[in-house]
Order: sequence, then C-alpha cells, then structure tokens
Amino acid sequence: MIRASLRLAFLGFALTSTTAWAAATVYKLTCSPNPHRGYVSLAGKRFEGGFGFDFAASPLVEGSACVSDKPFFVSVAEPDGDYRVNVMLGNDTATAVTTVKAEARRLMVMQVRTRAGQKITRSFVVNVRTPQIGPDERVRLKPREIGALDWDSKLTLEFIGTHPGLRSIVIEPVDLPTIYLAGDSTVVDQEKEPWAAWGQELPAFFNDKVAIANEAESGETIRSFLGEHRFDKIMSTLHAGDYLFMQFAHNDQKPGRGFVSIPDYQALLRRYISLARGRGAHPVLVTSMNRRSFGPDGKIRPTLGGYPDAMREVAREEKVPLIDLNAMSKTLFNAMGPDGTLKAFVHYPANTFPGQPVALADNTHFNSYGALELAKCVVQAIRDEKLPIAKDIRKGVGNFDPAHPDPPSVWTVPDDPFISAEKPYER
Repeated sequence: MIRASLRLAFLGFALTSTTAWAAATVYKLTCSPNPHRGYVSLAGKRFEGGFGFDFAASPLVEGSACVSDKPFFVSVAEPDGDYRVNVMLGNDTATAVTTVKAEARRLMVMQVRTRAGQKITRSFVVNVRTPQIGPDERVRLKPREIGALDWDSKLTLEFIGTHPGLRSIVIEPVDLPTIYLAGDSTVVDQEKEPWAAWGQELPAFFNDKVAIANEAESGETIRSFLGEHRFDKIMSTLHAGDYLFMQFAHNDQKPGRGFVSIPDYQALLRRYISLARGRGAHPVLVTSMNRRSFGPDGKIRPTLGGYPDAMREVAREEKVPLIDLNAMSKTLFNAMGPDGTLKAFVHYPANTFPGQPVALADNTHFNSYGALELAKCVVQAIRDEKLPIAKDIRKGVGNFDPAHPDPPSVWTVPDDPFISAEKPYER
C-alpha cells in the first residue's frame, strides 16, 4: 500500500517519491554472521530503532540460521503502509517446525516443517499502521491500545514453534489491493493468549498479492467506530479496488450508553457502503457470529436480536456481498455441540495460564482454534460469493464445510509468551 509513503530508503541507496511524507525502508536481513552482498546480519543485534531482535531473548545463531527452543521476535522500523515479507525458514542441524506471526499475533505462516539443512521460503504481506490520520487528526485509542504492537511505528515478526528456525528476511513496501476489517473484539487482533479472533487468523489464508488491514477493536459499535475516527483512518487510505469488510452487532445491541438502534445501525452501514463505493472500493457486510448459547434441545439459540436480519436487509437493498457468518457459525457450533464448543471458546480451568487464579468461562470470545474455524468460514464465504479476491486465496487451501469442523488438534501452535486472564474490553 505505501500510499502515504514519501521516501523509499533502501540499504545503500534511496528512491524518492514526490508525494511522500514518511520513510519506508527495504530491509535485507540474514542470520548469518557473514552476510552475502546486499544483506545485513541480525547476529547480536537488538532493536533500538532500525532493526533487531525484540522483546524476548535473542535466538542462537547456528551456522546460517537463528534457532531457539522459545519464541523470538524481529522488529524493523517502518511507517504506515503494506510490506511484502519474504522469510527463509530452516535450521542447519535439526528438524524445525516454524509458525510466523506479525504485529499483534496475526497468523501469517502456519507450521512449516523443515528437515536439517532444508530451506523453505514463504512470502506474505503485513500491514503497519499508526494512530495518525492527518496533521491534526488521530485515532482516539483506548488506554489498552497505547503502545500496542498494532499501533506502533515498527513491523514486528514472531517466530514460534518446535525449535523455530530462521535464515533470512526481506521486507519491502508494496502497493496492493487491501482488505480493511472494521469490527469488534470478535474480529480484532487479540494481543494476548488465550484470546483470539477471526481477523487475526485471516492473513494465513491469502497470498502475497493482497494485504489485510485489521482495524477492528474490542468494545466497538458501528457508532463508536465512527466517533473514535477509526472509519476516518480507513477512509484516509481506502482506494479503488480495496475492500471494506464490516461486522458489528455484539456491542451495538447492548442497552446503555453505547446502544445503537437498528434504524441507526442500518443508516451507518449504508453511509459507509456509499463512502466505500465513492472511492471505487468494494463494501462487504459480515453478520456477527453467534454466542455460545445452547437451548434445552442442545442447539444454538440466537442472542443478537434483530441485528443479523437488519444487516441482511441492507445487503439485499444495497446489493452488497454478504458473508453470513451468523448462519455459518450456527451450523459450526451446532456441529461441535455444547461440549465441543468449550474447546473453541475461552473456557479454561483456573491456573491453566500464569496469573489466572480463577476459571475462564467466556461464551463470546474465542481461542486460536475457534478463531481459525471462523476464519475458514469467512474464506469459504469469499469463495461462495465469488469475490474477486478469491483468486488470492493461497494454493492448497481447501473448501470448508462448517457442518464438519476440524478437530481441536488442528491447532498445535504453542502459546505465545503474552498472556492475560483479563476479558477483552466490552461496552
């Protein structure tokens, strides 16, 4: 995207744009202490601006690879924009299974297995954003968001798995079609275990020809998303050919200060459909998934009032593609059943995680397995709706039938080191 970038500063030389106001850098980093031409070594480098290992302990350098038995992080300083990242994975001396996440636990590459000495490359696109919109306008962040990885001026990669191994990283700014996600805590990049949402799992299903900008935030209604300038942030870079996915209802329906009536809800949906179309972008509506609420018959019962139908009505009248995640999640959760869904939502006995003295029993929010299954529903709906971005779904991603969910064992990625027993912010 680098639609806001002014100067592309390459290691060794620079390419100048006539309209840029920020600097984007191309990084070519290697774990080898003896880098070949054009690369810079990561060995012994900690992030202090520029590039380097961040947060956790630096991995060991064995031969030409960075290896560890724990998660490790690499950060590079970058401004707002989209960046194609090419990683070469592997370990010189042992088998490795490496998963790559970006920013606040966005899933980019899942479980790449390499034999000793094997090299495998993967390419994906990471969106970087800061709160700044223009000279005098910023997104109104919640206290929990200040300093968060999704809002800082750097691009952070996490390497996690069974002896994760990294050989090299190339990061370069790109201008690509972008899928913007506007929504609440069931969509957002959840920063800490055991919480997760479908928006942060979605990037793993797409190739490096499209970017995903997850602008969702916990506790949001469609009205607060407007009032906190989050829609303004999206509109400041939304271009022809981009997509605006909107999913709201969980907080809109709650009585009190944040309540959004159905007429107002529909009016705001229509407003942003019109604004997106005015920029040549493609609006897409996503009905909110069901909560884990089973009736006496053991089947999911609705808890979102008239909001899913209100969104379906707007989609029909405005002729907007609809991803009916409400209907798909009903099928999915009914197939899992009351007991099976306990493995998809945040339900854990006390002391499952550090600093968690009481049991967690949340029937709205998901763990990584549940979020992954919902992301698969969204990907399948993109195919079923024949959206043009279906062509950018990664090769090898099969069809998904929510009536036949994956077993919980589909998610075998170790827990991230960032953990919180605190429930995501709600209105």
